[in-house]
Amino acid sequence: MAHTPVNEIVAARRPRRADARRNYDALLLAAREAFAAHGADASLEDIARRAGVGIGTLYRNFPSRTELFEAVYADEVHALCRVADEVAAEPPWEALTTWLRRFVDYMATKRAIREAMDTRSAVFTSCRASMYEAGAPLLTRAQTAGEARTDMTFDDLIRMVAGITGATYPEPDQRDRILEIALDGVRTHRT
Repeated sequence: MAHTPVNEIVAARRPRRADARRNYDALLLAAREAFAAHGADASLEDIARRAGVGIGTLYRNFPSRTELFEAVYADEVHALCRVADEVAAEPPWEALTTWLRRFVDYMATKRAIREAMDTRSAVFTSCRASMYEAGAPLLTRAQTAGEARTDMTFDDLIRMVAGITGATYPEPDQRDRILEIALDGVRTHRT
């Protein structure tokens, strides 16, 4: 996996002992769910309870709310980068759209975290660089294969998908339909 900035952030924060790692991972999962459901103001006590640990364990791992936000964000970007590696051998269009669908899932957590994070922080900028490093080659590969428009950049694509994801929809399936319509506009070759 070539996405070193986020790899280093995640590895540096993750505890070495197995029991501490289990607690850390449980806290990240609980925080991700809580932030997606309740936004940046999710209760730390609720996060600890969801993880099955005490509040002291939460604070030992994440001395501040900001550190918890950064850890969840870095973990989400790390997972997104792993997906790029996993789909790299798939056909170009399939690889790109599989990654973009995972990006849509990531956006649900990111919205809540972004409100609370300093977008100038080293963690935020390193994670963003890693995400672009992972996803941009998928678009380039689809463009080279003649399956995606060549008059757009990866940044254009990410902003389009983020805009679709950020909107509010009266029914859950509507977001997916609109995403498919937008991706149809990106695709040049239809099979």
